Amino acid sequence: MTAQLPPQKQMTGMLGHPVAENPIDRMFDAVYAHYGLHWQFWKCDVAADDLGAAIAGTRALGFRGYGITVPYKIAAIPFLDAIDEDARVIGAANWVTNENGRLIGHNNDGKGVVKAINKVTPIAGKRVVMLGAGGAGRAMAVELGWAGAAHLTVVTRREDQGREVADLVSRAAGIPTTWQRWDGAVRLLEGTGILMNATHLGCAPACESVPLDWSSLSPTTTAVDVITNPRVTPFLQAARERGCPIVDGVEMLVQLAMHGFEMWTGIKPDEGVFQRAVAEALGE
Repeated sequence: MTAQLPPQKQMTGMLGHPVAENPIDRMFDAVYAHYGLHWQFWKCDVAADDLGAAIAGTRALGFRGYGITVPYKIAAIPFLDAIDEDARVIGAANWVTNENGRLIGHNNDGKGVVKAINKVTPIAGKRVVMLGAGGAGRAMAVELGWAGAAHLTVVTRREDQGREVADLVSRAAGIPTTWQRWDGAVRLLEGTGILMNATHLGCAPACESVPLDWSSLSPTTTAVDVITNPRVTPFLQAARERGCPIVDGVEMLVQLAMHGFEMWTGIKPDEGVFQRAVAEALGE
């Protein structure tokens, strides 16, 4: 009797460098198992010189889709067949769908952030300070503007990068934006409602501190971090000790992953399934 072997698993994944500390693969595999899907998520550490070949390889191997993470959210766009309107406006893509062999770039980084923050505090009417302005920061800044932030200050060491993102938000969202040079410890202006760390300072295993004048941080300011591992970074821990509400990067990851899962599978997922999967992946 011939054994009935299951078909090849449907592949999905993430391209970036580095990717080792991200729990996204264990989270997705657990969610696929929950929904009885014969799918698998591959976390791929890709060298910069190999990015084009890696993206072409996902098409050849039949990936249904994949995430794009640091540092390739901007660099990946020329290798895709098309991008949607959000990715075009933001100038970065963090999610790809394979639509009949065509690789389409999307951007849901900011959407995940907005959902995560709004669970803790309303964004509308708040003055926001964002530290860093890379591919993820661009998306988050624009989406925060679209969500009704009253003002955005972009703080970067590189003036060209910071001013570019500030100008982008001003054009795309129509809110007042300013650029502030990051030179030593950042001092916040009075009235800052949301402070976001959009850098990789604090990521495991280094877990560096964020240079900030902590005396300028009000307990009424909501502190937000994009880092997923550890869940509570040194930045968030210090903010919590000052009485600030916090929003962690794992919550953002869950929100954007749910959106991507639905795009790939057509299944509207239960948030609790994702929350339990990522908590288990982090050993919580």
